[in-house]
Amino acid sequence: MKGSNGFMKNFKKVLMLSAVSLLTFGAVAPVATVNAASVKTATTGYQSTKVKASYSYAKKMLVKNKSGLSGKATALFSRKAYPATGATAGYSDFLLGLKGLGYHFTKTQRQRVAKNLVLNKKSTPADLANAIMGLKAIGYNPQSFRLAGTKKKVNLVSALYKKSMTKQTVNVQSQALIAVSMSSKFKRPSTAKFSKTSLSSLIVKNQQSNNGWAYNNTASAVDSDTTAMAVVSLARGKAGPSTVQSALQKGQSYLKGAVYDNGAYGYTYNGKNMPNANSTAEAIIAFSTKQNTLKYANSAFKDGQTASPLRAMLGYVNKTGSIKGAASQTLGVGQVNLANAAYRQAQKKHSVYSLN
Repeated sequence: MKGSNGFMKNFKKVLMLSAVSLLTFGAVAPVATVNAASVKTATTGYQSTKVKASYSYAKKMLVKNKSGLSGKATALFSRKAYPATGATAGYSDFLLGLKGLGYHFTKTQRQRVAKNLVLNKKSTPADLANAIMGLKAIGYNPQSFRLAGTKKKVNLVSALYKKSMTKQTVNVQSQALIAVSMSSKFKRPSTAKFSKTSLSSLIVKNQQSNNGWAYNNTASAVDSDTTAMAVVSLARGKAGPSTVQSALQKGQSYLKGAVYDNGAYGYTYNGKNMPNANSTAEAIIAFSTKQNTLKYANSAFKDGQTASPLRAMLGYVNKTGSIKGAASQTLGVGQVNLANAAYRQAQKKHSVYSLN
């Protein structure tokens, strides 16, 4: 498929860069208090095998327009299957992950996305944020996007800015902040209901006493997924207030403490830890937002930790490229690829979310 050769060439270059970057960023150098001999990290060879598998699986999903390659799969993009949005959950991360790993979308694939996305006055802030990220990833301009079946062009960035964020969940607030921060060309309208600084401050206000964030803004429900998204959004928003920068650092500290012994991340259910690929991917993306935390993606930094987050996440990648235990392969493969891309882009001092 178009783009696959380019990916492997770029990937090999990045792996070479990674070896040099280890000296600069300490990407696999464990913290002194951790026994290096007992820690498994993701070697370049291990990364190559696993990333190639998940990347290839995602390409096949896109070609077939399926949310997976099993008989239970549904469409990736379909107005009939998803009348409210036109796409399955997680599609923006899925497209961003492919883009970040060097994929070149075909005209047919781009048109399929544009034709199926449902965007109207009922679209939520989350719907708009996902559309902005997904369309930007495949090469469309979200500030001048022609809706399917019409001659009208709409400005999705402006539409998102005009949505109130005060009563949205932290996850939605984070999605919105990431979306409007993707390009320096994205303009805030004079009628906007928020700015990147005010939205950053709103997210900071919802940080809990243990330095994490929760979907329902309570300390007892703090989780690594929500915290990772908040960290990424604050890093992308680049707001100047010291309170924002302090919250960002505290959020990174929470993630360092939340890692499981096996290097993975997850959630707690009925008192039991539930490690999974998606939560681990979110943490890796968060660590990849800053050069001084990039090293934690592929190292051990907590007593008792036996593997790095990157090694743990790639361990969920099957030989076929699908993700073990994923609620859907769109979410599983999409976020794993996005984490792989974020880690590699960060080694080149670039963000997977920067698409000017």
